[in-house]
Amino acid sequence: MSIIQPLHRPLQQFYRSGPMPCPYLPGRVERKLFTRLSNPFAAEVNSTLSRAGFRRSHDIVYRPVCPSCSACVPVRIPTAAFQPSRSQRRVDRENQGLSFTEVAAHATTEQFRLFTAYQNSRHGDSDMARMSMADFAAMIDEGRAETSLFELREASGRLIGCMLVDRLGDGFSAVYSFYDPRQPRRSLGTFLIMSLIRRACAVGLPYVYLGYWIAHSRKMAYKAKFRPLEALGTEGWFIMPDDSAR
Repeated sequence: MSIIQPLHRPLQQFYRSGPMPCPYLPGRVERKLFTRLSNPFAAEVNSTLSRAGFRRSHDIVYRPVCPSCSACVPVRIPTAAFQPSRSQRRVDRENQGLSFTEVAAHATTEQFRLFTAYQNSRHGDSDMARMSMADFAAMIDEGRAETSLFELREASGRLIGCMLVDRLGDGFSAVYSFYDPRQPRRSLGTFLIMSLIRRACAVGLPYVYLGYWIAHSRKMAYKAKFRPLEALGTEGWFIMPDDSAR
């Protein structure tokens, strides 16, 4: 009689990056602890590490371990308790009629055109603004871990927003989003997150993970507008007080 050996889970190898200039706070040095998602347990590893404050980019899951700095704070929205502000309710009204649809995580030329327009408008001096279609496809395809795309479309069918999302054991992780930069009044970035919160509630997921919030970074300020907001500290996850966000 043959005996099938049980599948042994390989050890997850972690690495530490060398020092690099911080992309968010001038004059500071960034270092990261990271690992690769490259085995059949990728989704489980991504889910576990996200709860521990890590963030995915391509096939890398990382967390800052910067010397003499702890400005990067992992944050998540408890979906059932979310209370939209007056301005967020206005965003909802402004975008009535848009569809928010989950699609397979495969890059399309339509998505890439929108991504390029967004980068050129918002982040023209960044490396992402110079990404080719192949680079964009790699961002979507590499490191998949229960990954999908959510598309935001007008009634005419025109794509005006897109969000790359990982499904975790206890929520959604909003990996990256981009949208039509020519419609600032509609606050499409905010509407994408609110739509993801609603989807999480609909499928019974308690959290939407937003990555890192940095108190003195204008790029990260939008995250503190979602209330209540939980942060990960030395004692675990806790509700951030309103005055800390300000």
